[in-house]
This record gives sequence, C-alpha cells and structure tokens, in this order.
Amino acid sequence: MTTSAETANGANAAPSAEDLKVYELSQKYTAEVAKRFRPEGLDQFVRLKDAGSERFRALAEDPWVDHVALNAKPPVKDGSKYKFVILGAGYAGMMYAVRLIEAGLASGPDDIRLIDASGGFGGTWWWNRYPGLHCDIESYSYMPLLEETGYIPTKKYVSGSELLEHADRIATQWKLHDKALFRTNVKTARWDDATQLWNVEVTEGRGPGEQNRDLTLQGQYVIIASGVLTNPHVPKIPELETFSGPLFHTARWDYKATGGTPQDATLTGLEGKRVGVIGTGATAIQAVPRLAKYAKELYVFQRTPSGVWWRGQRETDPEEWKTKIARKKGWQRERRLNFETYVTDNVQEGQENMVADGWTEMPGFSALLGSPRYPLVEPTPEKIAEHIGRLYKLDAPHSEAVRARTDEIVKDPETAAKLKAWYPTWCKRATFSDEYLQAFNQPNVHLVDTDGKGVDSATANGLVVAGKEYPLDILILSTGYVTPSIGGGSPAMRTGIDVYGRGGRSLDEKWKSQGASTLHGASSNGFPNLFFAPLSQSSHSANNVFTLDVGSQHAVHIIEQAEAKAGGSAIIEVTSEAEEAWALEIMKRAPWFASVMVCTPGYITAEGEALKQPEDPMEMAKNARAGNWTQGIVTFIEALEEYRADGQLKGIDVVARTA
Repeated sequence: MTTSAETANGANAAPSAEDLKVYELSQKYTAEVAKRFRPEGLDQFVRLKDAGSERFRALAEDPWVDHVALNAKPPVKDGSKYKFVILGAGYAGMMYAVRLIEAGLASGPDDIRLIDASGGFGGTWWWNRYPGLHCDIESYSYMPLLEETGYIPTKKYVSGSELLEHADRIATQWKLHDKALFRTNVKTARWDDATQLWNVEVTEGRGPGEQNRDLTLQGQYVIIASGVLTNPHVPKIPELETFSGPLFHTARWDYKATGGTPQDATLTGLEGKRVGVIGTGATAIQAVPRLAKYAKELYVFQRTPSGVWWRGQRETDPEEWKTKIARKKGWQRERRLNFETYVTDNVQEGQENMVADGWTEMPGFSALLGSPRYPLVEPTPEKIAEHIGRLYKLDAPHSEAVRARTDEIVKDPETAAKLKAWYPTWCKRATFSDEYLQAFNQPNVHLVDTDGKGVDSATANGLVVAGKEYPLDILILSTGYVTPSIGGGSPAMRTGIDVYGRGGRSLDEKWKSQGASTLHGASSNGFPNLFFAPLSQSSHSANNVFTLDVGSQHAVHIIEQAEAKAGGSAIIEVTSEAEEAWALEIMKRAPWFASVMVCTPGYITAEGEALKQPEDPMEMAKNARAGNWTQGIVTFIEALEEYRADGQLKGIDVVARTA
C-alpha cells in the first residue's frame, strides 16, 4: 500500500519534511480510531423511544407541547383527503410547503397537511431548547426565507429561541397553522393502485387523560421531510436507568431541574449541585459554558473530544445589513453559494469571503462534501491512498491550529492534551466557541476523559469510569442522535415509517435488496408521487437548510411540470432505467468518500459501522450506491438546473390520474 507520505509528491518521489509530518499525523489518527472502534457499532446505543426502560421512553416525550390549545382546535377527520401530505413540520417540511404554495400548487387547508410528532413548528428548534443553543452556521445564510420574510436576525448566530420564532413567522406568513397536525406519529404510508392515492396511517396524541386517535389520511402526494436530527439516542451504560437524580437528554431539556427558561439561561436550580454531562459534541460545546456558570461542580464525561475553533459571535449591524448583506435581490442565495466555495475548497482568486467565519477556514471539510476542483477518484488502492494523502495535507494546517488553540486557552497542560481532537476536521461536526475551552479553566469544571472507552457504568449516585465513581446530583445526556445513514439512508428507516409502494413493496426492502435507488435523491421507482428530502444520492452542505431548500425546489419543479403535462392531477414515477443510470453516476464518485474510513467512530461513520468493509462485492456495490455527489453542492445545483432546462422530465413517467 502506498503511504500518505509518498502520495503527496508521487509514489516515486522522496517525501518532504512536510509529507513526513503529515504521515506521522495520519499514524496518530489511525491509533485513535483503533482505540475507539467497537464491533457492536450502532448497537452501542438505543433510541429513547425504543428503550426498554419506561424512564428513558418518557424522556422522548414532548416537554413543550400545549395539549389544551391543540385540543381546542377542530379535530382532523379520519379519512380526510389532501393533495400533499408532508411528513415533518420543521424547516424542511415548511420549505416544501412554502415552495408548493409559491408555485401555485397548493393554497387551502385541503391542499396541504403537515404532520409532526412535536407540538408545533420548528423541528430540531422545537425539540432542542437547551441553554446556550444557537445555530452553528451564520444565521444570515442558515435561516430559511429571510429575503421573503424581510426578517433581520439579531446576531450573526442567533439563539434557538429566535430560530423557533422564525418557524412561527414562516407559518404565519404562508398560513400554515391550519394545515398542520401535531403530536402525531406516522406509522405507515401505503400506495393504493385503485384510488391512485397514498393512505397514511397515523396516531394522534391528545395529552394526559385523553384517548389517542388512530387516523388514516389520504394524499395524492407524500413528501418525507422529517429532517436528520429526529431520533435522540443514549449509550447502553449498565444501570443508567437506576440513577436516582434528575436525568434527561439535551434534546428534551428539563428546566424544572436546572432552573431558567429557554429564553433566560439563569440556571439557579444548579446552585450547590454536582452536575454530570455525558458527551462533548456540538451540543455540549454550547451548553457546558452555561452549566459551568451555575453548577457547584461540573463533570464533563468525554469519549472523543471535539476540535473547537473560534466563534466570533456579534450583534447584527443595521448599516452592514443594508449595505453589505441584504444588498440586492437574491442576496441570500448568493451568500450561500459563496460559502460553499470555501467549504468545498474551490475559492477563486480575488474572491470576496462574504461569510468570513471559522467554516471558511477549513478546506479539508471538502472530504465530506466533495469539491469541483478535482477529478473523480479512480477506484484503485494507489489512487485512493493518493486522494486521502492529499486531504490529510490540505487539512493539516487547520487541524494543527485547532490543537494549538487548545494549548493557548486551557491553562492546565494535562487537561489541554485530553481536549485535543486527533482526527481530521471532516470526521465530526465542526464546532466553534469562544467559551467552551475557557470553561475548563474554572476550578469547578472537571474533564473526565474515558480514553475513548466511554462511561463504564452508572449507580444510583453517579457514574463510574475506570473503577472510580463520580458522585452526581443531576445527569445530562448530550449523546446526540441516530445517524440518518442507517439502512443505506432509506427515507423510511431513518424516520421510522413503513412505506409500501406498488404491489405492496417495502421501501426499506428495496434499499436492502438493491441499495439506494433514486433519481437525484428525490424519488424512487415503484413509489409514485413519493418525494423525500435530500440524503442518499444527492449533495450536501454544512448548511443543512440550504441542502433542504435545493431539494424542495427541485421536487416542486418536477411536480409543477408534471401537473402541467398531465393537464392537472398527475401520477409521477421515476423509471427504473433512470434511477439505475443515476446510481451509476453516484457509484463512480464513491471512492471520494474513502476519506471517511480514517475517521473515529461517531455520527459520521454510523458509530463505526462504515468502517466495517464487506467482502461480498454485491454488498460493496450497495454501499457505493448510498453515496453522494462529490463535486460540491454548487455543481450539483448546476446539474439539476441543466436537467430542468428542457422541461422534458427525462427519466420520469407522467400520466394523468384516472381514479
């Protein structure tokens, strides 16, 4: 095997001092992967809603829902029929609804019904209300429909409360409040060839003392838009449910235990308390500084540290907003596209950096997003090693700077050493904070590093690591979510919905037997009038809202053109030939993502599942089909626009509904 040191200058060239340094770094990274790899993979965790313990299942409940207000609304009738049934009422579902309305495809309450398990609009911003919560992409680029609403964010990175308010703003402007069914879990979506409609079976919760309602709703179209951060999970720590104090997940924050509110993080309930936090990912980076301010003692239990770069939070300047940000029509799209050139390593000479944040200083993140700068990677060991070696070299200056910043900020050298991330930038969600590392300089904040092993066990009084018990009064689980890539990224599996198309075929079974199968990551043969938010076989951005907006505009364009072609009500179905041709395009790009194979187990690697290479060629091919476009989202958009330009909807069968 060619080494990364050799590949930087070519296999036959003598490695430079820089190449040798990068090679040594790669060896360090490899050792960290081996230390953390566990063969059980995803089985290390359990979803809150699937936990055997009633205590954990209760943690999955919505703590914010107003049952009285929702029960006062006219109930949705069993058997109600809608043109569009949208599964999800977060930013994704709302953007699909808005784009449908703007295209003139929907207007009244009988045209759209958004269904969500939560008690209101907002998705992840409804569920997550922990102290310190804010968007990690600048709000001017992240918040959807800013140009259309005319809203000016208060800060470069606005709070979770402001993001939740923005969801309600969108719902108000586009009259979505009477088009939503909340507190409702979708069980099954089943295509009926006779009626040429989808039957969507749901259970609506009504709150304490009220009987749940089982309903079947009909839809001409179903759109799965339930987002990627939908299923909180917890590690299977022995005896965890026996902990006697308050215990909760960050996605279901308990302000009764901590004091404060989502709008006021004055956590007086922590005064005099010993608080434990399991996890050091993107959520903990934001929450730990607030906890440190109020807890008597704060213990942060770490399996794998995050690389923490600078944040640069600031108030929005009205003059700058008017003259430099919202300076012309189409400004938000322009700003998003500008951002993408930095995170996909495609900056042009003399180009203005509109966003100018920490993200734009990490070209190595292109390992996860792709880049238009480079050709497709040939599927040979030598070329793959050369590709990974180039990425290591591209990323090394930044990852080294992140570790150096840790040394500069954290006063205790031993603690600083344990807080350093020994993996490439692309292996975990990048984090940014001007407060997190500083918190470890406080005498009441203690890092409990588990050396990659995780917490050993729990007791009624605390947690045990390496044989030592740490007494705690409150325990907070900052342990993230189930990776959306499970099941090859099947839209059904990642949302927990059973989807059956023509002939009763299961979408999960299709993904399992032949791998991801779509056209543009938007729809699949055998499942007419079913669309889903981008995941497998599409393109992605660090700015997930941009990814979702690209997907929503493409799906709505297809529906709009098909309805016009059918003279009204249409049945739209991707052909098997078109999805196989698209799968080949994706498979040609799969070698790019060999970069993931050097990552520590975590969200990106499906807790190490991606590191298990199958020996069966058919399984390898199915894995390759679940990949994504590797030239960055800008060129993906260009490919979609080229496809749409002739208006022919090539690879899609369109007929008029006859039922």
